[in-house]
Amino acid sequence: MQEQDAACPHGFLPTFQHFATQAIHVGQEPEQWTSRAVVPPIFLSTTFKYEAPGRHAGFVYSRDGNPTRNILEKVVAALDGAKYSLAFSSGSAASMTITHLLKAGDHIICMDDVYGGTNEYFRKVAVKFGLKISFVDCSKTKLLEAAITPETKLVWVETPTNPGLKIIDIEACAHIVHKHGDIILVVDNTFMSAYFQRPLALGADICMYSATKYMNGHTDVVMGLLSTNSEDLHNRLRFLQISIGAVPSPMDCYLCNRGLKTLQIRMEKHFKNGMAVAQFLESHPLVEKVIYPGLPSHPQHELVKRQCTGCPGMITFYIKGALQQAEAFLQNLKLFTLAESLGGFESLAELPAMMTHASVPENDRASLGISDTLIRLSVGLEDESDLLEDLDQALKAAHP
Repeated sequence: MQEQDAACPHGFLPTFQHFATQAIHVGQEPEQWTSRAVVPPIFLSTTFKYEAPGRHAGFVYSRDGNPTRNILEKVVAALDGAKYSLAFSSGSAASMTITHLLKAGDHIICMDDVYGGTNEYFRKVAVKFGLKISFVDCSKTKLLEAAITPETKLVWVETPTNPGLKIIDIEACAHIVHKHGDIILVVDNTFMSAYFQRPLALGADICMYSATKYMNGHTDVVMGLLSTNSEDLHNRLRFLQISIGAVPSPMDCYLCNRGLKTLQIRMEKHFKNGMAVAQFLESHPLVEKVIYPGLPSHPQHELVKRQCTGCPGMITFYIKGALQQAEAFLQNLKLFTLAESLGGFESLAELPAMMTHASVPENDRASLGISDTLIRLSVGLEDESDLLEDLDQALKAAHP
């Protein structure tokens, strides 16, 4: 793992060295533009002039490559401690592109507690192309090892998971996966962001993001990102990025690049607010249970401290009562907006069983604990006292 800076609070790993400096400066050099613009321009052109037939200045067609996208990919690679990064039109597009590395008959192991869209894509789309899918609790490494077959070519994990917030031991998974030859280990790092976790340093082959969330952080871009240290994987993914064409617009690349400039200070505030909300909910008489990796009560609290520099603002909790109380709580919130997605500066709340994970089969939701009283919060950057007051009044309104 890259050398790190001063110790992080709550006993987590120290922060990654030079993170804020890299976020602001890598790929942003004004000297690359004749104008010497400090903020990189947005290149909206779809095509670029050739010097002569067969000879160009590095860019031909915007799907193949765009200066604004190149800037974003350079800085993301630096923040992930990676050699290469690629940007896509969405997190789902990034997932699809990774899956296109495989062929019919190949086997995918996917974490059972995973983003509902990932679950649905593997279960309803990838299988139509002859891929075999197994959903496994990869937080238990013995189950992961038992699920590997000679046909296994991809292992897909999230950590923390969505919405159960389980923590996966990336290093242990990588050790198991790489004993079995050419299996690719993908870690969806959306919840942690590059600031709190570097999966590649722990043995993952590909680090993936829905950059729509924390990496952009402003709820105004839909985008996916991949990073890798493998030249072979990079070349194959770059070919697929161009041939499939699921690339982001220059404007979205500009906005995400802008968002990265404040990633460090945003994540520190998300951590601070998230911890305060989690502690408040854990002590609240109208809350059944709180799941937050930053709390000592989390069953994998020591693991997350060993592999992360902190925790984001994602909190899952069970409200006392039934669906009626959960709905009343969500309808009475004033600062927390009832909406899907996460990782923006504003606080959001949702009911996974009826929203983000409604497409997951009912039996699977039950086994994963995604009940009618499970509520997921994305704690934003508002004043801590206002957030706690809003949660308290909504909980009391749900239990008159």
